[in-house]
Amino acid sequence: MGVGALKDHRRQAVFLDRDGVLNRGIIRGGRSYPPANLDELEIPAGVAEALQSLKAPGFALYVVTNQPDISRGTQTRSMVDQINRSLAAQLPLDGVYVCPHDDRDHCGCRKPKPGMLLAAAAEHSISLADSYMIGDRWRDVEAGQRAGCRTIWLHAGYAERAPTNPPDATLDSLPQAAGWILERERQR
Repeated sequence: MGVGALKDHRRQAVFLDRDGVLNRGIIRGGRSYPPANLDELEIPAGVAEALQSLKAPGFALYVVTNQPDISRGTQTRSMVDQINRSLAAQLPLDGVYVCPHDDRDHCGCRKPKPGMLLAAAAEHSISLADSYMIGDRWRDVEAGQRAGCRTIWLHAGYAERAPTNPPDATLDSLPQAAGWILERERQR
């Protein structure tokens, strides 16, 4: 069964973390942080082409991003939205879902909870079982697993823990992840 040929006619999607996946994270002390403004926003080489290779056979592309600095008061929602609009203008994205909360807010959308993926699936008739989650942190992998997606961890060597449950693939870049997904789909 190929992309777009689902028996129940729901779409396949690739869910993408933002910082460290679509754009370069700002690395400080072995940890990745989001760009503070548009001047710090940098899309690595190959990202646009990788996304286009996923769009060509019909995958929907949705960003699902934790942005706790909004809740913490160290970033504005306006700046997060500006960064997201800039990414959407440069990349073939179908939508962006943002969790502005911190862990202490106990929301249902902050990864590792699957709320953003579940919302996108409900709003856009997406088959989660036939979809993928790509992220560079354990929270991304766990959110994808909780939602029922296949998961890809982009191992960036951050000074934080790895996913507890192994992802379906561990790779180094978004272009590698796109290639892995397309090869997997060809074999189905």
